[in-house]
Amino acid sequence: MTTTLAQSTDTAMPASTDAVGGTRRRAASGKSIGRRLRGLVPPAIVFGVIIGAWYFVSNVVLAPRLRYMLPEPHEIIRIGFMDSHNLSELMQALAVTTKVTFAGLGIAIVLGVGSGMLMTQAKWLEASLFPWAIILQTVPILALIPMISFWFGYGISSRILVCVLIAFFPIVSNTVFGLQSADRGMHELFSLHGANRFTRLWKLQLPAALPAIFAGFKVSAGLAVIGAIVGDLYFKQGVPGIGTLLSVYTSRLEGERLFAAILLSSLLGVAVFLLFGWLGNRAVGRWYNANRG
Repeated sequence: MTTTLAQSTDTAMPASTDAVGGTRRRAASGKSIGRRLRGLVPPAIVFGVIIGAWYFVSNVVLAPRLRYMLPEPHEIIRIGFMDSHNLSELMQALAVTTKVTFAGLGIAIVLGVGSGMLMTQAKWLEASLFPWAIILQTVPILALIPMISFWFGYGISSRILVCVLIAFFPIVSNTVFGLQSADRGMHELFSLHGANRFTRLWKLQLPAALPAIFAGFKVSAGLAVIGAIVGDLYFKQGVPGIGTLLSVYTSRLEGERLFAAILLSSLLGVAVFLLFGWLGNRAVGRWYNANRG
């Protein structure tokens, strides 16, 4: 009888434990959803204040003949996105700008990460190359427009080059910083085991640098969108991008379509930023804790 009672107790305990665990998981999930919803309240309040101020300026501050300078939000949605012709034009331009953005960002990632890895292999390489990366970052893009157009023309290749020039430096600087931030004790351990330079880079420095590298990617992602739009503004051969439409709408004083294009370019920048944030979490989120220590 004692054996039967013990067996029944052992059988009941796992079921009870599973029930308690399930309850705790549901409670934790509910708390997580609650925290997320509470986190949305402040941005929603700020958004409401901005829209209210927008309507006030458009209807009260500006004279009717100047309302094209700040059209009402619902007019921007109606004319820019609800009109099929305008929406089609914006979507075609968005596709071109997205193509330029990812092409330029991809080239900048390859060149930036490669240059950063090269610089960390020898002090003399870093001392020789890093100052030129800084100089390239500080040169105004507008000053390079004549030279870029002279060498590469006014087509899509020039737009991509502008993207690369703008997005390059954050990737280089973050890569160098991340690779140089590997734990000194781990370096000594690798030296103790006779690891060569490539093994040290591949198995120690690069994994340790991933958080910093992806932080650079996120910064450069937003800059690449800006570079694509700037390239559209000055290199207008071929299919127009968002920047080309911004120039056309400004010259025509079409405020609703202009703000629709600006909104679309902002959404593209946010989308690219979030994409690289998600990729960064997938790459390092399981083992890296930004708040540790």
